[in-house]
Amino acid sequence: MKQRLKKHLERKPIEELIVDVHDPKGHGLKRVLGPMHLTMLGVGVIVGAGIFVLTGQVAAQYSGPAIILSFVISGVACAFAGLCYAEFASLIPVSGSAYTYAYATLGKLFAWIIGWDLILEYLFGASSVAVGWSGYVVSFLKDFGVTIPSYLSSAPFMYNEASGWCTTGAVINLPAVLVVLVFMLLLILGIKESASFNNAIVIIKVIVILLFIGFGFACIKMENLTPFIPENTGTFGEFGWSGILRGAGVIFFAYIGFDVVSTAAQEVKNPQRDMPIGILGSLTIVTVLYILVAFVLTGMVSYTLLQVPDPIAVGINAAGEKLFWLRPIIKIGAIAGLSSVVLLLLYGQSRIFYTMARDGMLPQAFSRVHDTFRTPYRTTLVTGVAAMVLSGLFPIGILGEMVSIGTLLAFVIVCISVMVLRYTRPKLHRPFKTPLMPFVPIMGALIALVQMIALPAGTWMRLLIWMCIGFIIYAIYGERHARKKPVKPDGGPLVS
Repeated sequence: MKQRLKKHLERKPIEELIVDVHDPKGHGLKRVLGPMHLTMLGVGVIVGAGIFVLTGQVAAQYSGPAIILSFVISGVACAFAGLCYAEFASLIPVSGSAYTYAYATLGKLFAWIIGWDLILEYLFGASSVAVGWSGYVVSFLKDFGVTIPSYLSSAPFMYNEASGWCTTGAVINLPAVLVVLVFMLLLILGIKESASFNNAIVIIKVIVILLFIGFGFACIKMENLTPFIPENTGTFGEFGWSGILRGAGVIFFAYIGFDVVSTAAQEVKNPQRDMPIGILGSLTIVTVLYILVAFVLTGMVSYTLLQVPDPIAVGINAAGEKLFWLRPIIKIGAIAGLSSVVLLLLYGQSRIFYTMARDGMLPQAFSRVHDTFRTPYRTTLVTGVAAMVLSGLFPIGILGEMVSIGTLLAFVIVCISVMVLRYTRPKLHRPFKTPLMPFVPIMGALIALVQMIALPAGTWMRLLIWMCIGFIIYAIYGERHARKKPVKPDGGPLVS
């Protein structure tokens, strides 16, 4: 039993990980990304539906105009995990993200757990955002008289807590399937092309957000910002300071996605320098944008009117004819925002699969890189097809609720791993160091864990079922085929 446990906790030497990255035969992934690409990648995946939907709902239900403080608190909390990711990404510039970090510090079993868990964040995340993208596109086209019938733009299956699964009469969510197909093909063609496309989309949606901030600023009414912190209703979490804290907890999910930057490490020209810039730079930019949008929105219209799916549209309507021209542009910004999120989550998932296949956790066939495009085309195909099936058949609620718990579990493991590596390998050269050790990783892990505990029991049950499936695959294939040299507790290789 002891020997078996030791086998599960075998770690992959960091030196071996770094050597694996440098492919002298030129068969590895192409290094074409710089700090600007990485920052745009981070902004592209974080700024999605959250800024267009979540801002208004949190202000209306929990914090009022003080949602600005909720964004600050949540941004700082997310920065704790971001600092830990930045240290690992500069130290171990491999495309496996949290999976690789866990393999190097906690061992093979934990690596499998986090790799399987990340599917919840990336694959299910891409599928749920594709469904949201479909809804915005259908609405946008309808404004111009183009109607896509509901049986071609809705999920054929629905789940209800009372009655269980049922059919809706729809055939397929075709727009969701098509957007995944287009981005899958783009990712196969090359990361440089994908990154350039993402940069263009990010520029569009940031311009749209800045237009809203700039023109909306002139329409702010100070009475809408008073009182800045609405009085608590007598129930914890409903306004007052407890509402600000609860709002910060909900807003936390608007920041999810910055960890996708770490999956690009193997395609970065200078990862030791550029990875921390990309992760922390994108978090900083997004936090500033969120705070400005929240301030302008709650200043334009009373927070009591913002519990709607399109709060920014409500703000524009409140401005009257002056900003009516901005409505279609906001929808374009939302579509662009969701587009880049789909693209980047598919990208992240394919790179996780690629790295797991290189390690032998998954069949080696999935580690094949295309001879011409130098991209992991097989893992991209598998990821894309799976996302097309999920987004075409299932509603956004079922897909979306699985994303948050998977992401938070990854944050917990990364924060713990960075502490473990500091104490087991203190002399390693770290191009970027997480400051205030061990305060930052402890806070990052605790905040993520508290967020997980607050999630519904049903979400935990689905996570346990998902993990049970993963353990079965690990026992049948991953454990036996993992390519790994045993290491001593101090991190050095064992002598056989």
